[in-house]
Amino acid sequence: MSSAMTRFEGYGVLITGAARGIGEATARRLASEGARVLVTDVDAEHAAKTAGSIPGADSFGCDVGDRTAVEAAVAYAVERFGTLDVLVNNAFSCSPDTPLVEDQSDDSWHRDLDTSLTGAFRCARAALPHLAAAGGRGAIVNIGSVNSEQDFGNHAYSAAKAGLASLTRTLAGDAAPRGVRVNQVNPGTVRTPSWSGREASLDALSRIYPLGRVGEPEDIAAAVAFLASRDAAWITGTTLRVDGGLLAVNTSFGQIIARE
Repeated sequence: MSSAMTRFEGYGVLITGAARGIGEATARRLASEGARVLVTDVDAEHAAKTAGSIPGADSFGCDVGDRTAVEAAVAYAVERFGTLDVLVNNAFSCSPDTPLVEDQSDDSWHRDLDTSLTGAFRCARAALPHLAAAGGRGAIVNIGSVNSEQDFGNHAYSAAKAGLASLTRTLAGDAAPRGVRVNQVNPGTVRTPSWSGREASLDALSRIYPLGRVGEPEDIAAAVAFLASRDAAWITGTTLRVDGGLLAVNTSFGQIIARE
């Protein structure tokens, strides 16, 4: 087995939505294991700030809704690193639900699907030729959600993440003959900046998780690092839950039964 500290030595990695949260934690984790990481984000200024705090990282402003921007980011990564071995599709949009589904606008629906699903496709399409040239190291890791498997609200976001799981499987079949693996990580609730100001909600949510807490970005980054590495060389087309046991164990049900 390869050393945990050098699994990505010489790798070039592109991560979308990496200015903060799960994307940032993943950039830091892969860089700590030797990768050269391109931190991309629609917020170019924040991406540059994040990359500046990660040794060997670079940044690129990229809106995954723009095919030209995506192709430019991939080209920059290849030029900067001389190789592109790993793509992490982390960028997403999650619009709040309206009180009634019939009140939801087409714009919010399309925004969530275009960023979370079609954006991942755009990135994979641009990156695949380079990943295929990576000598068997090529890997795509998509960041999904438990919302793709069970109802936690957010119609458009959940539909997009369910579609991403399907895309993961079909891309895996397409890319396997070229030596590229494609997998997905489905996080549960994770303490990211999107929860800023709602810490009380996170504390309440921790009680429904069998492992007694919500996730941290580093929990997801560790799973991404495994799936992106050669330690997962015989894994493709798989969705890995990293959810503290949320979907496997009905904690609330068990608590009610225990009180009877």
